[in-house]
Amino acid sequence: MKDLRTRMMELANQVRLHRHRYYVLDQPTVSDAEYDALERGLRDLEAAHPELADPNSPTLRVGAPPVDAFEKRRHTVPMLSLDNAYSETELREWEVKWRKLAPEAEPRYAAELKVDGLSLSLIYEGRQLVEAITRGDGETGERVTENARTIADIPLVLPGDAPQRLEVRGEAFLSRKRWEELNRQRDARGEPHFANPRNAASGTMKLLDSREVAARGLSFLPWQVMWDEGVGENHARSMALLGTWGFGVIPAHGEGDLEAVLAFIDRQAEGRLSLPFDTDGVVLKLLDPDLQQRLGATDRVPRWAIAYKYPATQVTTTVLGITWQVGRSGKLTPVAELEAVEVAGSTVRRATLHNADELARLGLKVGHRVFIEKGGEVIPKVVALVPGEEGRELPATVIPGTCPECSGEVGKTEDGEVAIRCLNPECPAKLVARLLHFGGRSALDIEGLGEALVEQLVASGRFDQPWDVLDLLGNPGEGLAYLSGLERLAGKSAQNLLEALDAARLKPLARWIHALGIPMVGVRTAELLAEAYPSLEALWAADEYRLQAVEEVGPKVAAALHAFFELHPDLPGKLAGYGVRPEPPAPRDLAGLPLSGEVAVVTGTLPSFSREEAEALLKRLGAKVTGSVSPKTTLLLAGEKAGSKLTKAEALGIPVRDEAWLRALEG
Repeated sequence: MKDLRTRMMELANQVRLHRHRYYVLDQPTVSDAEYDALERGLRDLEAAHPELADPNSPTLRVGAPPVDAFEKRRHTVPMLSLDNAYSETELREWEVKWRKLAPEAEPRYAAELKVDGLSLSLIYEGRQLVEAITRGDGETGERVTENARTIADIPLVLPGDAPQRLEVRGEAFLSRKRWEELNRQRDARGEPHFANPRNAASGTMKLLDSREVAARGLSFLPWQVMWDEGVGENHARSMALLGTWGFGVIPAHGEGDLEAVLAFIDRQAEGRLSLPFDTDGVVLKLLDPDLQQRLGATDRVPRWAIAYKYPATQVTTTVLGITWQVGRSGKLTPVAELEAVEVAGSTVRRATLHNADELARLGLKVGHRVFIEKGGEVIPKVVALVPGEEGRELPATVIPGTCPECSGEVGKTEDGEVAIRCLNPECPAKLVARLLHFGGRSALDIEGLGEALVEQLVASGRFDQPWDVLDLLGNPGEGLAYLSGLERLAGKSAQNLLEALDAARLKPLARWIHALGIPMVGVRTAELLAEAYPSLEALWAADEYRLQAVEEVGPKVAAALHAFFELHPDLPGKLAGYGVRPEPPAPRDLAGLPLSGEVAVVTGTLPSFSREEAEALLKRLGAKVTGSVSPKTTLLLAGEKAGSKLTKAEALGIPVRDEAWLRALEG
């Protein structure tokens, strides 16, 4: 029992410490997910052993005491925190729990994205803004009215159909764009970065000079109306009214029973990533204001609302080492080797540092504690040092003076270029990366040409260029014997690889153009070039001026193409000698096709089509297919978990279709 009491005290002290750093100092040293885990652990212990619970436990309070720099104001109604749920199961348990208190009530909810910023209460008297108060400790906050007046989307005067007195609660935040701009300004002044937009917003709102606040460019979105007694609307109607009175509106909303809300949460898992602000979850609120009042609140949270939290996208960890990778262009990319940590549902042990300039900007050294996040929830990256880490005495990070793979000379190939590159044209690491690209899924899709095998092929010294692997087909018997002699490549696997290489020789021309690894030529550009030139020979014969006539090919891409042609002038003939006969795109007369003139994008998971099959069918029906939604897009074909592309299409008013529509069109 003594050990349990000690553990509870330790957790309570940690929670108090991190709350102080988060709410008062604006210098958190752990991620939100790590803090939530600490507080949740303490709550669970207190629930299991109430006799040991401290009456002054931090779990009984919200936020932290206000700082002394601002005048203090007591909230008329406490600004409570929300309970968090991390799974569908926990949301269902919450619904069961509140329904025990109101079993006859209909469970209908409003769901909206949870903006990650600083909570504010705005008080209007006579329809004019008279006071703005931060959350503070939930009971008492800080009066920051003059700072709030600088936020462009906080109305200073409400229209005549608004009540005489009104309290609006919401979130002051920085857009990602403004956060990046502020960090660039801090770079220029030699100041440390804001780790995330939330830190920047909180620090901004607590500046004493409102002119500085105005220069930061904060935004505001409301999430609750505190109606006077006798006046009330359900939550969805309340938010709609605020929109007519000059407030911004959170761009994604859901409404309905729990199943509808769960579907909304699933859709927004990806869709929220395209929004201009950070959000880490979805808030569920019972729609009925009378039911809200009946359920009331504990001393810490309302019973009628809960926040669903997505898996953490930003966490803290320790840098164990810094290694340098060599790409197919020779670019040297520093990579942080990290103490393993969970980010957005997966274990991360490495994170890109992009280039030497980024490494210097971060001031990163082995041993530092850092914030990491997944860019677009896919690629892990180091965001900033944890506050206080920059002053630690650690060994300086060494920028390579030679290539870490071949010991060749390194340098910059263009004036003003940030990246340093290996200048050795025979660097084996460059060939490994190029050969992996050559056989990759978006290029020739050669099954069996994985990293372990490619490293063996390059180490053998037999191949100078990626396409030279086709030489194995010149004498199939000798090629089979060679491959079978490699480590972990049995006879059947070797034969399968030869068959995959043989099939690659007749792959579409666009795939071949992309597979060659021409700088600045991605999948879409390769498709456009294949439509413009029916063969590799014709493409090689084009000069830069003619190349620029191809859609989406500008001067830089044309120059990169021409430089590649000059470096490999005989490549079309060499490939022909290997038996390569790329399949040109079939000429098409789009006139009369049902989707002629349409610009289509495919997103999400379709019931019976793969994305590639759907795109191919759209093209057969006359549409031009692109990879991203833009104002030029005329239709979106969407399946389950459509995400950010669906959100953007709806915002632009682009028609959204499903697979059933496409099949009907196919006839």
